[in-house]
Amino acid sequence: MITPDYVRTMAAYNAEMNRRLYAAAGRLSDAERKQSRGAFWSTIHGTLSHILWGDLQWMARFDGWERPAQGMKQSTQMYDDFAVLAADRTKYDDRLIEWAKRVQQGWLDQEQVWTSISQNRELRQPRALLVMHLFNHQTHHRGQAHAMITAAGQQTGDTDLPLVL
Repeated sequence: MITPDYVRTMAAYNAEMNRRLYAAAGRLSDAERKQSRGAFWSTIHGTLSHILWGDLQWMARFDGWERPAQGMKQSTQMYDDFAVLAADRTKYDDRLIEWAKRVQQGWLDQEQVWTSISQNRELRQPRALLVMHLFNHQTHHRGQAHAMITAAGQQTGDTDLPLVL
């Protein structure tokens, strides 16, 4: 389904797009980042917080990272301070890149077993599918944040994978 090279490419793309997105969001005021804009997670700040929350959830399963204390509904409030959110985003992007360097095909080919709080049961899925979901989740919500940031008057530059890496 996917290869370790895919994982490494997506981890690098994720980090670069986050760098661009956070730079653009950083040019907005805190009030602008926290203004409700009608998106699924409401605000730019909340959407960025939710993306990191999702990364931490999956990486807790994949690599033993610390799981966020907040549930999904509170994921938008995981960070109040944008500077702290941005610093953690960079830190965890670096960790994600280091993890991606260690991913092997044999690991991807195995099943992941975890207990889903939202489903209230144990689940089993192919790891390759779940790693694809990790990156798809980031891209999906980053697209929402990108649209809100663009509507607020800031630009991120190219977002297309072949033009970014």
